[in-house]
Amino acid sequence: MTKYRHKVSDGGHLTRLEKIMRTVCAEFGTELIEFNGEGEHVHLQVNFPSKTPFRSWPTAQRVFSQRMRQEFVSLARHHYQTNKL
Repeated sequence: MTKYRHKVSDGGHLTRLEKIMRTVCAEFGTELIEFNGEGEHVHLQVNFPSKTPFRSWPTAQRVFSQRMRQEFVSLARHHYQTNKL
């Protein structure tokens, strides 16, 4: 169970998130089948063809996260402020 959830995105962010995620999945040879979410989380269903190693998924997640932080600087600031120890 998630310890902390903070609402950080809205409908506009989610629409853009989906487009970025579809692009990243295509670059890694996977297919984004389903994408939905709310302000504090998203749900993904991704199809990995047998030729694509599942080990590449953490790299895809990093690329996705980097692109989101570059495009939505306010999301990055919020993340770093709320996760300070």
